[in-house]
Amino acid sequence: MRLFDVWIDFVNLRSEDYAENSRIPTMQFGSAEQDAYRRDLTINSLFYNINTSSVEDFTGRGLSDLKSGKIVTPLPPKETFLDDPLRVLRAIRFSARFEFEMEEELKVAAADNDVKSAIADKISRERIGHEVDLMVSGNQPAKAMACISDLGLLWVVFTPPKDCEPLISEEHDKVCVRYMDAAWRHMNEAGCNFSDEQRRLYLYASLFIPLRKTVYIDNKKKRVPVVNYIIRNSLKLKASDADDIMRLHNAVEKFLLLIPFVLCKEDERIGEIDWETDTIDVHMSLKLRILLGLLLREIKDFWRPALMISTLLHNNDLSVEVIEGELDKRRQVFREVEQEILKLGLEKVWEVKPLINGKEIMKILELGRGGPVVSEWQRKLLQWQLAYPCGTAEECVDWMTRQTQSKRART
Repeated sequence: MRLFDVWIDFVNLRSEDYAENSRIPTMQFGSAEQDAYRRDLTINSLFYNINTSSVEDFTGRGLSDLKSGKIVTPLPPKETFLDDPLRVLRAIRFSARFEFEMEEELKVAAADNDVKSAIADKISRERIGHEVDLMVSGNQPAKAMACISDLGLLWVVFTPPKDCEPLISEEHDKVCVRYMDAAWRHMNEAGCNFSDEQRRLYLYASLFIPLRKTVYIDNKKKRVPVVNYIIRNSLKLKASDADDIMRLHNAVEKFLLLIPFVLCKEDERIGEIDWETDTIDVHMSLKLRILLGLLLREIKDFWRPALMISTLLHNNDLSVEVIEGELDKRRQVFREVEQEILKLGLEKVWEVKPLINGKEIMKILELGRGGPVVSEWQRKLLQWQLAYPCGTAEECVDWMTRQTQSKRART
């Protein structure tokens, strides 16, 4: 109902009974007190009485827990969590969001093996993914992930497939959380103005950096990244989220190859880079511009998040605790590479249109139709544009003509 331009929901007071194998309760009409005790946390069990203009605290703890910053369940926590295991994740989310402290009995219950099994068996993966997404998009994502890890729930929530290669060790959960914490501080202290979506995917990609080379064999006997499985199956997030995180991880690996050459300006050694594709024959000083341009055209607006993650891995990883001042060094590397990219005019390079289109290539080559040859020349001409950003269409055609004539002369 819309009242004074505000949407208002009307619900009846309820009590609940839970079946052993489901988190969906049987609802009955109840009293205000029964309704308060069925809530997940005492801080969420408060009522406002519009007749008396007063807050009603039927659990007797809601107001005091709110004032003291405590996360407590109205009923015994294990009973509450077994009834609805999603409440464990909600408790973690509220604790991180408001920086409240979870009651010790609640933490013991959340880490209980029966509760872990209930989380795995009674909650849909979509609901788990929704709660995790709220944590990652919230104001304290690193604290939320650290709490999940401390309670021994990381692989219950982010369940990997069986038979991973290499195996996921017991230490992986702490290392994953350490990377997200470092990435969170790295981003905030660098003052990066990421969009909500960039920030969100950056944090997921950071959390799973230690698993970026871990794979499993799917039903079609294909080697698939474990992170892809976790995003798609364990969290049931969008397929595009999994694809974007995979692209971020791939871009991180490529940035790691390029960063030393950006920092040291060793043009003569850049030909040593083992890239996925051959580059055109130009002076070594132009190769870096080509490779950076190709990478940015691939990752587009996510180049800064990818670069920021790669600087966490540059020289040595963060598999041990981050020492004081180490992130300052990583931020300096980020700034130097970022400034070089801007200096080269590559910031929006993915928006650059080709000087010569496919039809023009076919005309120059005297081809009746397109095909692999045209695609290969489109790739080469793109690299020429990256190498010579001030070049004209005429100069591009001239270079192409010389290349084709040279090839014919050799054959």
